[in-house]
Amino acid sequence: MPSQTFREIWSREGMTARVYYQSYRGVRVKTLVVDLRSERPVLSTMHGLLRARYLCNNYSPPELWDSLHKHDFRENYYRQLMSEVEANEGFACLGTGVDMDDLATATAEFGDMWVAAFATAGVETNAMRAGYDRAQVYEVDGKFERVGTINVILVTNASLTEAAMARAIITATEAKCAALQDLGVKSSYSPDVTATGTGTDNVMIASGNGIRVTYTGGHSKAGELIGLTVYKSVRDALLKHRERIYGTSR
Repeated sequence: MPSQTFREIWSREGMTARVYYQSYRGVRVKTLVVDLRSERPVLSTMHGLLRARYLCNNYSPPELWDSLHKHDFRENYYRQLMSEVEANEGFACLGTGVDMDDLATATAEFGDMWVAAFATAGVETNAMRAGYDRAQVYEVDGKFERVGTINVILVTNASLTEAAMARAIITATEAKCAALQDLGVKSSYSPDVTATGTGTDNVMIASGNGIRVTYTGGHSKAGELIGLTVYKSVRDALLKHRERIYGTSR
C-alpha cells in the first residue's frame, strides 16, 4: 500500500468516516471514505440503487479534470484510490473540485434513530436556479464539465424502504436549497435570483439496520433529522469553502 495519511472525522457503532490524503500519478488528491462495516442498501443520484459498504467523495485538482471526463479513466482512478485504503469491493464514489478539507459534517438523533450528513460545497462558477436558468452543458457520451458541486452523503441507522430513500433525496434537496437561500447564494447565470444548487450536485443515502422507516418527508422525524443535518452540513461547508477561497465566510 502506498504511503498515505488520514484523519478520522466521525465514528459511530463501528462505522467510520476518514479523509485520506493520497497521490495519483504524482498529483495530490483527497478522499472521504465512509466505512459502513457491511454492505447496505444505498440510493445514489450518480449510481442509482445499489448495495455498498464504502461511500466516498473524492477531491481531484484541475490537473486531473480532463482525464476524469473519460469513463474508463474515472473507473480505474476510483478503483485504485479505494484499493489503497483496502476498500476493494462494494464502493460508490462521488467526485468534486472542492477541497476535502472544506468538508462539513452534522449529526442529529431522536429516540433510537440517528442521521449523519457529510457535505462539500462549491458554488463559485455554476450555481443555478432550477426552473429558471437555461442549461449550460449538453451531455455527450457521459461527458460533462467538472466544476463547482454540492455533494451530500447521508448515513442513518434506520432501515429505510426504497421509497423512503427516494423521498429522502427530496427532503435533502429542500434543505440544501434553504441553506443556499439563507446564505444569499445567487445564480452564476442570473445574479438577480437565488440559486437552488449547482448543475452537478449529487446525493447518496445509506440505509441502516435499525427501526423500519417508510416515509422521510418533512412531517416525519426521519425527515426532520435529514433536513437538519443536510442544512447544517451544506451551510457549514459553503462557509468553510468561502473562507478558503476568499479569506472570509461572507
